[in-house]
Amino acid sequence: MGSHVDGGLIKALGFDNVFSNGLTGYDLGSSVGGSDFNPFDKSEGEVQRFCQSFMTELSKYVGPDVDHPTMGMGVAEKEMGYLYGQYKRIDSKCTSAGVPFMSRKDSKVPGHAVVLFAKEMLKDQNQSLMGKRCLILGSGKSARAVAEKLLEYGAIPLTFSDESGFVYEPSGIDESKLRTISKIKTERGSMLGRYVISSTTAKFNEPGSIFDIPCDLCFPCGAVKSVDDDAVTKLADNGCMGVIEGGHKNVTIEGRQTLKSRGVMYGPHIVTLTGANIGHAHGHNLSDETLEEEVRRIYNDVKSTATEFNARGDLFAGKSALVLFYHGHEVFSIKARRLDCLI
Repeated sequence: MGSHVDGGLIKALGFDNVFSNGLTGYDLGSSVGGSDFNPFDKSEGEVQRFCQSFMTELSKYVGPDVDHPTMGMGVAEKEMGYLYGQYKRIDSKCTSAGVPFMSRKDSKVPGHAVVLFAKEMLKDQNQSLMGKRCLILGSGKSARAVAEKLLEYGAIPLTFSDESGFVYEPSGIDESKLRTISKIKTERGSMLGRYVISSTTAKFNEPGSIFDIPCDLCFPCGAVKSVDDDAVTKLADNGCMGVIEGGHKNVTIEGRQTLKSRGVMYGPHIVTLTGANIGHAHGHNLSDETLEEEVRRIYNDVKSTATEFNARGDLFAGKSALVLFYHGHEVFSIKARRLDCLI
């Protein structure tokens, strides 16, 4: 939900989601929706009325036995509550097999899975997340979930960003600072600039570009095409060893090419964002251990396929070559003979 949404974006994300679902091996369909309604410059009453109108139409296509809407950009618990309230007024069937409709507690799973993929990538380099200084682009739910999981593994989140710019903590963002940022961002329309009031060490829009900050890893979790070839060059020059997408299509085509030529690890979003599909498949039964096991399985499938097609370590090539389809309980692996023929 946001002013950047249009029909082309929805189609592109839906197409991507087909491949993400295929990589998981789960018996899941694929759909993406959204609206060009910008909630950040609207009153609470306007947002509520829009959500109710939106669900009045959406209720024809979703339900406990059909599809479960989840939180995306511009949508948090409050908006989901407005949507669910309207659905309940329209259709009293709000549960399926004892699981309440639209009640899944998986909003952090996609962000956590992104970090788990980074962990697997580093393991192949005989490295770990411990002590790694990490740039995070964006400050939404996924970006904050990425920071939370990074802290769990001893990594050091350095930044968050939004429309107003970026905040940079030279010594890192700890759990207390993350809670402060989360509190700011859950207030509708609040910008990160407010954070500098509560921190004596934070820098705001300093240096001139967030990509000028030396780091070990970069996790873009914000806008589409936010990391271009110039940004990748700056990251590589400053010693960044990997870019792991935490949002859709964060890295441009030229950026991907520069990552490859500079020898920087790249985690493409079609692979790293499969956490949402893992969450859908397991629902309330998903544990941290199961999430990690499933991420490891998917990562190894993509990695081995890349190796089979003489593209060792290239996850973008691996995911393009590996598309899993289910037929009954059998899995068929369809591998493209030209690695660039898919996406």
